[in-house]
Amino acid sequence: MELKDLLLTPIYLPFIFIAVLVFRRKVCDHVTRKYFLPAFTVKVIGAIFVGLIYQFYYGGGDTFNYFNDTKVIWEAFVDSPLTGFQIIFSDSSYNPDIYDYTKRIYFYVDPYSFQVVRLAGFIGFFTFNTYTLIAIFFAVISFTGIWCLYQVFYRLYPALHKEFAIAILFMPSVFFWGSGLLKDTITIGALGWAFYGFYFGLIERKNIARNLILLILSLWFIKSIKVYILLCFLPAAFFWIFLEYRARIRSRALQFFALPVTIVLSVPLGYQAIIKITEDNERYKLENLAATTQVTAQWITQMGVLQGGSVYSLGEFDGTFTGMLSKFPQAIVVSLYRPFLWEVRNPVMLLSALESAFFIFMTIMMFREFKPKDLLIKLNNQPILLFSFIFSITFAFAVGVSSYNFGTLVRYKIPMMPFFLCALYIIRSQAVKKRFKKVKRFA
Repeated sequence: MELKDLLLTPIYLPFIFIAVLVFRRKVCDHVTRKYFLPAFTVKVIGAIFVGLIYQFYYGGGDTFNYFNDTKVIWEAFVDSPLTGFQIIFSDSSYNPDIYDYTKRIYFYVDPYSFQVVRLAGFIGFFTFNTYTLIAIFFAVISFTGIWCLYQVFYRLYPALHKEFAIAILFMPSVFFWGSGLLKDTITIGALGWAFYGFYFGLIERKNIARNLILLILSLWFIKSIKVYILLCFLPAAFFWIFLEYRARIRSRALQFFALPVTIVLSVPLGYQAIIKITEDNERYKLENLAATTQVTAQWITQMGVLQGGSVYSLGEFDGTFTGMLSKFPQAIVVSLYRPFLWEVRNPVMLLSALESAFFIFMTIMMFREFKPKDLLIKLNNQPILLFSFIFSITFAFAVGVSSYNFGTLVRYKIPMMPFFLCALYIIRSQAVKKRFKKVKRFA
């Protein structure tokens, strides 16, 4: 961070908050209004503190690597605005007209990371390439998606507005790691837009054209940065659509046969969809997925050891697809419920461990109140629960099997945390109603 961060941030912030207050009138009712400004404020605080943590605690990291690349784009823009925009809209290929600049951009050859640099560089044109302001605008973009996510859950279960606010807007890891100049900030925002577009466009079928455009653009944005989020989102969305439209079938016989037929058809269709989605990404093609996971895990583990980080192990991993699947239970546990409190080695881990402990408590309460059979009935009758658990579990597996470092895992897993906790809150509320009915019956 530089002197201009201290000078320009106080000038921009009032205008940003004024714009947010104007926007609040359009997207809030009398219930959600009280959460909007505090939720936005913690996002801004998170954006600032991510920079401070990386600068003074970690001594550097991805957020400053992205910013260092935006410095080159800003330099090009100052020399020639046209050159600056050429870099922003380039496709990461060799271009002699801008090579003097792009050869100094670390992430230029990585199209997925360069998407973040592109956006940061574009924002930098309007903020004099000030790190703190770029991070805050990232938080603004992310917040719009997070609020969309909150709106969907609130629409379905308005009585749980407070619980959803905790799970989506005020969960420390989510608003902290999802607010800085990082990939995670943009992808969790795009996930919120995608969820909103999916629900209102395909489930409620309102403003279909607008919401489907939002859905498609959001999924494209996710694919261009972290394709594995998309690979976890689509199966969950598919099953929600299936349950939604199966409920409209009047014939019980057709309803009964609809599930096995859908599963049989979904396997080849899903396989083809994954091939299509990953056709331009060698790392995430099915035949390379296990090897990619192994390489990623080894690299993150090595970096964690070298930097004195907190690594974990799932046992030997041979790099095969079956070997990867064999780690499914361990990966789920490590993503959802670890680090345990006794594994804490630093303040950052403590925050994550407290959240994990709360997840453990809520999960135990869920199984204490409902038998597995009852839970399956709830999943069948409430599609959002099925969506949330499918997305959360597949995502937990994806990041758990490839991270091998708690410091990295705490960032990677934030997209699934709101969905998982919201689902637990929904089930918890229904358990309370169930007990209340029993008490009332025996009174």
